[in-house]
Amino acid sequence: MTEDLRSSLLVVDDEEALLAVMRVTLEAAGYRVREATQGRAALGEVALSSPDAIILDLKLPDLSGVEVLRALRSICRTPVLVLSVLKDEATKVAALDAGADDYITKPFGREELLARLRTLLRRANAVASDRPLRFGPLEVDLATQWVGRQGRQIKLSATEFQLLRLLVVNADRIVTHRTILAELWGPRAEGRVHYVRTYMAKLRLKLGEEFDAAGYLQSESGIGYRLVSRPGEAGEARP
Repeated sequence: MTEDLRSSLLVVDDEEALLAVMRVTLEAAGYRVREATQGRAALGEVALSSPDAIILDLKLPDLSGVEVLRALRSICRTPVLVLSVLKDEATKVAALDAGADDYITKPFGREELLARLRTLLRRANAVASDRPLRFGPLEVDLATQWVGRQGRQIKLSATEFQLLRLLVVNADRIVTHRTILAELWGPRAEGRVHYVRTYMAKLRLKLGEEFDAAGYLQSESGIGYRLVSRPGEAGEARP
C-alpha cells in the first residue's frame, strides 16, 4: 500500500451545510479532510490526526475560536486559517493575536479559500535557511542585516529594519498592530498605532514604489500588515 502524501486538513465549523461544501471543495483540490463541529472535539482531532493545517470558525457551540486557538498554541504550531464574520474586526484581531495565521471572511469564494491554504502550507513547509531571502526585487539578509534592491543596499534605521524583520520572519502572515507595537516599542506602547503607520510609511518609501505597487506589502485595514512572498495568491494588493 502506498503512503498518502496529500496534505491533511481539519475543518472546524458547526454549520453542517458549510462543512459539506468545504469538504467537496477541498477534496476536489486534493486534500484529505477531517471535520469537527465543536472546539473540544477539534482539539481531540488535532491530537489524534496531526493535520497539516486547520480551518477554524470562531463561533462554536462550546468554546470560542479564540479559546481553541490558545489551547492549540500551547501544544502545536499547526497553521490555522480562521473563518470570521464580515466586519467583526475586534474578533479578527483577537484571533490573530491568539495565534491564527490568517483569516477569511464569510461569505468567501472557492479560489480565495484555496489560495490562502496554499500560502499557509507553503510557509509551514519552508525550510529555514541562512541564505538571503528574496521578495521580488528585494533581498533581505537577516544575519548581516543587509537589505538591498537589484544589488544596491537600502539603508534602514534600526527601527525600520526591526519592522521589516518582523514582517519577513512572519512572511505571508498578518502581523497585527498590537504585535508590532509590543515587539518594537514594548507593552507601554499599546494603542499607539500612529507609531506603526509612521514607520511603515518610511519603510515603504525606502523599499520603493515599484516593490510596494507589486503587492508585496499589504495593509489589512485596522488590523495590521502582511509581507507576501507571492503577490496575487492571497489577499488583495495595496492600492
